Amino acid sequence: MKDKITEVALERFMQFGIRSMTIKKLVEPLGISTKTVYKHFTSKEELLAACLKLLYDGYFNELSLIVSTKDNAVGKLLTLFRSAFSKDFGVSHDFFHDLNYYYPELQNAAINRTEENYGSLMLPLIQNGINEGYFISYIKPELVLMGIVTLYTSITRTESYKELNSNPHELFKNLVEVYMRGMCTEKGIKIIESNPYHKD
Repeated sequence: MKDKITEVALERFMQFGIRSMTIKKLVEPLGISTKTVYKHFTSKEELLAACLKLLYDGYFNELSLIVSTKDNAVGKLLTLFRSAFSKDFGVSHDFFHDLNYYYPELQNAAINRTEENYGSLMLPLIQNGINEGYFISYIKPELVLMGIVTLYTSITRTESYKELNSNPHELFKNLVEVYMRGMCTEKGIKIIESNPYHKD
């Protein structure tokens, strides 16, 4: 029952955001009482933490699938970024806004738990891109990954770009794609140019 509550709660959080959802609203689809929920979770925050673990475990599985494809390193990074953007700025935007604004500690804890696993996939991906001539030979994978995380965090978890009224497409083209071009050799840049980012 605990796992089922977590699954349904995550779906409801993602659909409606976090702030507007009460425990009662979260469990309506299950047909159980709030008392049943509190047998497994002491608070909405504890339930949200369990939801975040489920969410980021799912993201890691998705990342693993993307990294395991036969695409080149540049194509894989583009796919990863675009997938992340579609989540942060798509139908779940209210969820991520609420998470970033009201519960940053919970998100930080969830990210920190998976950071090593993410690094175990991303660092070899960047190194393979160097070895295959898509990325500049002198770049250091650890620093590049740190830069990617910093850039993405700046875009999605701060208000820095809000006043510019930039949409996700503009943010991607002007920030993510520019950063990636800086990593790439001419061979890598050709891959970016042959895979333009389209608005949904």
